Amino acid sequence: MTIDKKSYRSGPYADFIAKGVQVGNVLYLSGQLGMDDEGNVPEGLLEQVKLAYAGLTQVLGEFGATLDNVVDETFFVTDVEELMANVEPIYTARQEVYGGFPEVAQTVIQIGALVDPRCKIEIKCIAHL
Repeated sequence: MTIDKKSYRSGPYADFIAKGVQVGNVLYLSGQLGMDDEGNVPEGLLEQVKLAYAGLTQVLGEFGATLDNVVDETFFVTDVEELMANVEPIYTARQEVYGGFPEVAQTVIQIGALVDPRCKIEIKCIAHL
């Protein structure tokens, strides 16, 4: 059985990982790290969250979508206590990027490490087109 897929690849891991894969009207986004296009990673979790959302927004745009299309979101964090200690500014920033209270399912998972040890968060989404 063949599945019709459309994918988008870019960045330093383009040979290994697609940033997004569309199957029918569902878009699966790979986790986005809190780093800029030059690979710089800010120390603060809040700034990393903002950069991860900028990455998600860019990938969604490659498929003609926006954060309004997101239905499921997963935060992978290296320190859930740090996330919870900063929950107000982080979720305020999240509401700002979504343009209001996000109508998405969300999961938060603490993990041992991310692919880049400087990173504290990776955000992965599923969107409906």
